[in-house]
Amino acid sequence: MKKLTLAQAKRIALGAQGFATKRPAGRIDARHFRKLFQTIGLLQLDSVNVLERSHYLPVFARLGHYDRAALDKYTSHSREVFEYWAHEASLIPATHYPLMRFRMDSNRWEKRLATWAKEERHYVAAILDEVRERGPLSISDLEDPGGRTGPWWGYQKGKIALEWLFGRGDLTAFRGPNFKRVYEIPARYVPEAHFDEPPPAKEDAMRALLIESARHHGLGTARDLADYYRLNVPASRKLLHDIAAEGSLETVAVEGWKEHAYLHPEAKRPRAVTGSALLSPFDSLVWERARTERLFDFHYRIEIYVPKPKRVHGYYVLPYLMDGELVGRVDLKADRKASKLLVQSAFLESGRPAKKVAARLASDLVDLAHWLGLQDVVVGRKGDLVTALRPEVKARS
Repeated sequence: MKKLTLAQAKRIALGAQGFATKRPAGRIDARHFRKLFQTIGLLQLDSVNVLERSHYLPVFARLGHYDRAALDKYTSHSREVFEYWAHEASLIPATHYPLMRFRMDSNRWEKRLATWAKEERHYVAAILDEVRERGPLSISDLEDPGGRTGPWWGYQKGKIALEWLFGRGDLTAFRGPNFKRVYEIPARYVPEAHFDEPPPAKEDAMRALLIESARHHGLGTARDLADYYRLNVPASRKLLHDIAAEGSLETVAVEGWKEHAYLHPEAKRPRAVTGSALLSPFDSLVWERARTERLFDFHYRIEIYVPKPKRVHGYYVLPYLMDGELVGRVDLKADRKASKLLVQSAFLESGRPAKKVAARLASDLVDLAHWLGLQDVVVGRKGDLVTALRPEVKARS
């Protein structure tokens, strides 16, 4: 079994996620978005907007300044991307539509909603007919959206019907203004070549998705790779053993890892990774927390749902990547009314050079503020990096 040092594994992972190449110069357009989706495979969506919608941030981390409206146009009108349940709600290349069909056939809410859908079958059918006749539609566009209900998060009846149809694949979706999910008939939205492609059997689809996971991660354990598309771990473990035996992936040992990993044959091993980026909590580089800790010795948890007095680092904390290492973390908030980027806390990872990290981080915070259309960066008082960070930000403001 080939052995990799931790440093080699780290560079492979960063290269696979698009952090080993320089950000493009000039205007960012559909070509760059298309290539990004080829690199990372999907963008996870999340509704929290304390800084910016999460799916915009991984694009900024890899491409730099770009027009968010241009990304919206690409993801909603190019028909190259659709939304479905992959790593939670995600934007996925349309080429992967056939690979998601097995999941549509086993809608994850089916057990919870099957009785409701059966009882409301005439209403559900009417909603589908309405989208077919008038679509694309959001919940607010429905002629009869229904009142709010007790179960299922108190959603309106029409929203539940739309989500049921979306989960089953009877409808697909994209995001409209204000992050609204807009529903459409798949045959009208997904390109014909992908919509009409016969879906593979569930096991074959899982195999393909696991290989894709390895491509986007570079390398990972069975749990790492299964997590990328939220596949069943025991089933994935068995499939990966077979995939490696066939030679489509290579089994490798990584320094310090208890489990062996699977390396994609096309994975590059950059000599060095330079540059810096602020990472969304939902960035695909760091969303599998155990892998993040194994690769970077960086213990990371989202504290959004932790009561404020019990939070260690803050509400919306972004890891800071610098020259191939996670060297710090900052809790950020966009005060749009005051046009300020608030650094509510800033922490340095143990053993990292405070002055160097603060200088680079200050530049990236000012850059982020400008991209968000905010005038100032204001550094708070919490964290062991704020003292070094504050004068560096002031010098660049």
